[in-house]
Amino acid sequence: MNERADITVIGGGIIGCATAYKLSQYFPNKKILLVEKESQLAVHQTGRNSGVIHSGIYYKPGSYKAKNCVAGRRELVAFAKEHHIPHDVCGKVIVATHSSELEQLNKVFQNGIANDVEGIEIIDGKKIKAIEPCCEGIQAIWVPATGIVDFSAAARKMAELMEKRNEQNRILLNTETKRIFQEGEEEVKILTNTGEIRSQYVIICAGLQADRLAGKHITQNKVSIVGFRGDYYDLTPEAQHKVRNLIYPVPNPQFPFLGVHFTRMIHGGIECGPNAVFVFKREGYSRTSFDWKDTIEAFSFKGTWRFFLKHWRFGVDEYRGAFSKKFFLRRLQKLIPSLTMNEIIPSRCGVRAMALDENGNMLDDFKMAADRRVLHVLNSPSPAATAGLAYGNEIALRAIEDLKIQ
Repeated sequence: MNERADITVIGGGIIGCATAYKLSQYFPNKKILLVEKESQLAVHQTGRNSGVIHSGIYYKPGSYKAKNCVAGRRELVAFAKEHHIPHDVCGKVIVATHSSELEQLNKVFQNGIANDVEGIEIIDGKKIKAIEPCCEGIQAIWVPATGIVDFSAAARKMAELMEKRNEQNRILLNTETKRIFQEGEEEVKILTNTGEIRSQYVIICAGLQADRLAGKHITQNKVSIVGFRGDYYDLTPEAQHKVRNLIYPVPNPQFPFLGVHFTRMIHGGIECGPNAVFVFKREGYSRTSFDWKDTIEAFSFKGTWRFFLKHWRFGVDEYRGAFSKKFFLRRLQKLIPSLTMNEIIPSRCGVRAMALDENGNMLDDFKMAADRRVLHVLNSPSPAATAGLAYGNEIALRAIEDLKIQ
């Protein structure tokens, strides 16, 4: 394969697909390539999350995540309606089960108000029961704008629309980017497992591989991607009546994840989880997955150790949940006390990319860096899937400005 393009987007998750889609709208006459190493689009983080359309209630007001989650959610729902993507804006409850959680519950509610999340309200235990009869709580936030969707189908539709906009546009599957060279001022050379691509401009949306394709001259050894696996359980068919839609705990502000929760899936079934445990393989989807390169790189980065030191107590509990069904069940029973051991069965796993700085802090917001004719998306944390169309537009505009695409 030897290809030439005006713009090449590397990475076929929802962020890469949305970016290519938006660029095709801005530049209908330019040849755009979408390059993906797997045999199909959206198989990693996009296809292995819980499928929740987040409302925007959790995020710091004024942050990139808050702004783009709310705008992106609304655009995603409209996109799903227009293109018949399976989705359901069913709402969720964020439930406090103890008085010690009420202060944090109110903070989350105030974030939602500041972020213009429509329809949210504080409800009491009686109203919780009316929405989720098997859930026990003293107070909750009702979030009607939250929903569920097939993110993989949405990503594929974005890529399809990009390809249709210009007959030259192409999706290249089974094409893994190995190295990127900027030769002179006119173009970028991309070496892949199937040949060479020469492109005027390149945008890299590589998710779990973002730091590797960026290279040390961009990250300056100050940012590294560390993978965290999320394990899920499914409710048995006999227990699925215990969850109508989505039930979340009040998030612990000292822990960088939302906690285990219950999610009705868009194609049927109820999923419970995920936990969050360090992975020894970035794209490893089992409890025993291991890769020497991934492990050595993670432990060679001082930010990994500093993150572990800060959160070691939570880390121990997360690993207990990964290998002890009984411990995992106890966490679920906080929200649904009647749940029993026989009503949950081990299910799939997903891996999320966490960008850490050298001090062990999680990069809490979106991060990009331009290098001449290449734009690197270094961090696209949750709610990246929900905000995909909004993020894709921001990336396209940033590329136009920083790479001087004309």
